[in-house]
Amino acid sequence: MKKLLALILVLAIVMSSLTGCGGAKEGDDSQAADKPELTVGFIYIGPKTDGGFSESHDRGRQAMEEHFGGKVKTLTAESVPEDKQAVESAAITMIDQGATVIFGTSFGYMDTLDSLATKYPDVKFMHFSGNKMNDTNFGNYFGAMEEPRYLAGMVAGLMTKSNKIGYIAAFPYTELLIGINAFTLGAKSVNPNAEVKVVYTNAWVDAANEKAAAEALLAQGCDVLEQHCDTTGPQIAAEAKGAYAIGYNLDSRDAAPGAFLTAPLWNHGAYYIKAVQEIMDGTWKPESYYGTMADGYVSLAEMSDLVPADVQAKVKEVEAKILAGEFPIFVGPIKDNKGNIVVPEGTTLDRAGIWKMDYLVEGATGASQ
Repeated sequence: MKKLLALILVLAIVMSSLTGCGGAKEGDDSQAADKPELTVGFIYIGPKTDGGFSESHDRGRQAMEEHFGGKVKTLTAESVPEDKQAVESAAITMIDQGATVIFGTSFGYMDTLDSLATKYPDVKFMHFSGNKMNDTNFGNYFGAMEEPRYLAGMVAGLMTKSNKIGYIAAFPYTELLIGINAFTLGAKSVNPNAEVKVVYTNAWVDAANEKAAAEALLAQGCDVLEQHCDTTGPQIAAEAKGAYAIGYNLDSRDAAPGAFLTAPLWNHGAYYIKAVQEIMDGTWKPESYYGTMADGYVSLAEMSDLVPADVQAKVKEVEAKILAGEFPIFVGPIKDNKGNIVVPEGTTLDRAGIWKMDYLVEGATGASQ
């Protein structure tokens, strides 16, 4: 028995020695190859499968993660309200898990991320749609959504029969006013009789309220709906009433195939890949990024078969000019909906001028502030 136990002990020692020789040691190349170079966190206002805003950001995250392979690990926090404590908790949890880059994807996160950037100087923070930044570790990013919004307005103006177009918006805030105005200018460029009726839901994500707002606009005779809110509720409501709908954020034609015409789209992956590559290269600096259709950051979804060929041709003609940098959106003279000249003749608004908008243009009805 003693000899048997001794033999078992010898065999165990030999096997242990072999395992130690063949396994990866600390600092070995095989372990280093598996370890991500960067951990990146994303904070979302809604579920990442919301069919709209947050999902568009999450698809960008996925595209970025796929682009870099195993070099980048990502973390996500969903349905985080625009509340300081909630945003801080989500960000700090990610930092504790190794994140050195945080993307905050909703306007109301801005002040909290600004404060966190001061507390965590070794973490890089980037904020979607805001206007705050510093010189070291806090930047912001957005896009010229006015470009595809204008094109979407052309589609609506050419497709409406009642000349009443509904627009469901979350808040009467500058970002949304820019979109409404660009859309209205596009509609009126091809249909001077078009009227854009605006209703605010006062929430970014509220499927029931968005659908109810859409139904109210349909009841007023609107036969085409556009939206700046986060779910497909308005599109579903339009389909139920035999009306048309233009989506937002994602190509959501499958949600309401009987109504969907097109949609202004975000391609957040274009920016996420750019920013993360710069961080990995050591060349990243805080910036206020403003991606365009030419950059591929914003675009217009392929128009559906519900849009006649002649309408598509007119829209694509202007789209080509926008892509070539030959078609600025806000060119005077432009009046607000009270009859005042807000952009004089011969004036073209630059980005700074665009983001000072506190009015709705002629042809759009609804409060602006």
